[in-house]
Amino acid sequence: MRPLIVIGNWKMNGNLAANREWVQIVCHGMEKGMPAGRRYGVCAPYPYLAQCGELIQTCSLAFLSLGAQDVSAHVSGAYTGEVSASMLRELGCTYVIVGHSERREMHQETDELVSEKALQALDNGLTPIICVGETAVERNSGRAVEVVRGQISRQVSILQDRLADCLVAYEPIWAIGTGKVASAQVAQDVHRAIRLQLAEFDEDVASHVCILYGGSVKPENAVELFAMPDIDGGLIGGASLNPRDFLAICQA
Repeated sequence: MRPLIVIGNWKMNGNLAANREWVQIVCHGMEKGMPAGRRYGVCAPYPYLAQCGELIQTCSLAFLSLGAQDVSAHVSGAYTGEVSASMLRELGCTYVIVGHSERREMHQETDELVSEKALQALDNGLTPIICVGETAVERNSGRAVEVVRGQISRQVSILQDRLADCLVAYEPIWAIGTGKVASAQVAQDVHRAIRLQLAEFDEDVASHVCILYGGSVKPENAVELFAMPDIDGGLIGGASLNPRDFLAICQA
């Protein structure tokens, strides 16, 4: 049985004082008791990874794992501004997001580059969270499933059976930071399409890969979303900035 996984993505937000309060509130809340068979993580900006890692270890490493928001496709070298997977692992990261829609749009990241980043993460013992999703134009033209299946297909062609050690996050681009959210059934339909696409390659991989939903998840809609058979948790953006909202989603 696949675990339910909830991971926060702070994006370019946070400061030393707020980070400390966030981790303390979340860890304290989790120590009071959480549903069994679930995993939790938070992806902080690069400058705060060391701080958050130390705070998480102080509170309770068993409840919450650290993650990063991106990783270099290179091992090391003259790549100014890049951060390698080995550096993230040394800082105690468990997860790393690759191919977030904002990276794809603002930095023109391709599916091939996303796969290379995922491979670097895997080679260094990190779990990549591979993001896929369609734009409003693509959804309105009836191409949502086609677009997402194409993104998954290109990941399969490069990563092959190593996909079994990845997470996939379906994030409809039109729902990120807009307040809009796919209905639970719409989200389930795309998650199901992703799983069927994976099954065409390997049914065992398809049955084991956790597929998270990302797109304006809030405490109010988390229960319905997480009840869907192919939705295995969430990649939480804006709502993860509020520690109490994040806790409520984790408990959904």
